[in-house]
Amino acid sequence: MPTPAGVPVRPGKVIAVHVAYESRSAQRGKRPSQPSYFLKATSSLAASGEAIERPAGTSLLAFEGEIAIVIGTAAHRVSAKDAWTYVEGVTASNDFGLYDIKAPDKGSNLRSKSRDGYTPLGPNIIPAAEADPQSLRIRTWVNGQVRQDDGTSAAQLIFPLTRIIADLSQHMTLESGDVILTGTPAGSSVVAPGDSVEVEVTTSSANTGSELSSGRLVTNVVEGPGDFDEDLGSMPAVDESLQIDAWGSREAAGLAPESSDDQIGDDATAGPLSDELRAKLIEAPTAGLSAQLRARGLNNVVIEGVSPLQPGSKVVGTAKTLRFVPNREDLFKSHGGGYNAQKQAFDSLQSGEVVVIEARGEPGSGTLGDVLALRAEAQGATGVITDGGVRDSAEVAGILPVFATGRNPAVLGRKHVPWESDVAVACGNATVLPGDVIVGDDDGVIVIPRGLVAEVVEAALAKEIEDGWVAEQVAAGNPIESLFPPKGQWRDKFEAWKASQ
Repeated sequence: MPTPAGVPVRPGKVIAVHVAYESRSAQRGKRPSQPSYFLKATSSLAASGEAIERPAGTSLLAFEGEIAIVIGTAAHRVSAKDAWTYVEGVTASNDFGLYDIKAPDKGSNLRSKSRDGYTPLGPNIIPAAEADPQSLRIRTWVNGQVRQDDGTSAAQLIFPLTRIIADLSQHMTLESGDVILTGTPAGSSVVAPGDSVEVEVTTSSANTGSELSSGRLVTNVVEGPGDFDEDLGSMPAVDESLQIDAWGSREAAGLAPESSDDQIGDDATAGPLSDELRAKLIEAPTAGLSAQLRARGLNNVVIEGVSPLQPGSKVVGTAKTLRFVPNREDLFKSHGGGYNAQKQAFDSLQSGEVVVIEARGEPGSGTLGDVLALRAEAQGATGVITDGGVRDSAEVAGILPVFATGRNPAVLGRKHVPWESDVAVACGNATVLPGDVIVGDDDGVIVIPRGLVAEVVEAALAKEIEDGWVAEQVAAGNPIESLFPPKGQWRDKFEAWKASQ
């Protein structure tokens, strides 16, 4: 099959790296000690603007935006130091894979990744002579939204690009035109017919300092025929592990959280609040809710030290947790850049959730700014609670309710490393589990265990009615003895009044 028109090279072979990015390694929970590879058929090449088919009856077509190295001069047994001199340039690529047919190939990825059109490449090549291999940037958009953003610095790549070239060259001759797909950063996920995926590689020219770009590699997903013949080979099949790999996480795949002895009750991570329950929680003040929790033996449910950026704010929702650890320079290099845990958490928000950030009560840098606040609003989140600082505080206050310890213009790298999400966190000296109910107003923020929320809010609203009646009696000049709370004849009067309403 000839190389499609518009593909910038005609490679003899296409070699792909399994895992090369620190962010991808962290997402997958395993870090390779040495690079490993697989081959893609050259018949899978496609040009920018072409469509990719997801066969009917399948569901796990995943994109992987990648930097493609194009070999310029035959390389055999070259050193990492000299490897870049054998490169013609770099361009954008997308290492698509159909996870529905991945399992039978046991790591070779032959059928899942070598289907026609599954290796878009281009549209332009950035000359290697003008590109520093440690200063490239790769971005992927799905339907206009950034899903991957990473680079090739020593802190971002497990295996430098020059090492990959040198390693491959000690096993085979890399010929002019050969293409190496250098692995994908975190953020790879599933796309469906109707989606459009764009990938771009950029860098600053080593000669002029101006930005160089591969141009955007555009691929449109369409539905294709699904006429697999079971008499010829394995049929599409999906299991939970394939869903998690394709989507990037259990949560993104829509799977229930794994059972854990650490969860409290069956309701620990229940679904969204009903509209009726949410309306009641919005009406109930945190003071009344706190009193009802205390009556049930829960005294340590207040997130201490936080206040609303905008007085009068009210926040109600289920907790989406995010944890920062104290800054350590080597850990920030490996976990702070690219599509880190913070960005992943905000990208995976569900409607009705509240981001709860553990920042150890450290206000010395911002834990979010206006861009993340806008992302939270777009995802349908109802607010953010952080026991750290907030950047762009005036803008953030106008976007959605945010409760914080203070304002600070500094970025994460000054005090924090974004570490993990969807775990138990300690925010403002309160333990918060994913799915806990969060309520905040001018008095502060409280945490309500999911299994108690219905009875607690009913009791709090009933007490509000009683306290309102008591306040009217006190305002009329009556002493508070036996009235607050009502006892004896005052109790009788209150019950009679309530019955008349």
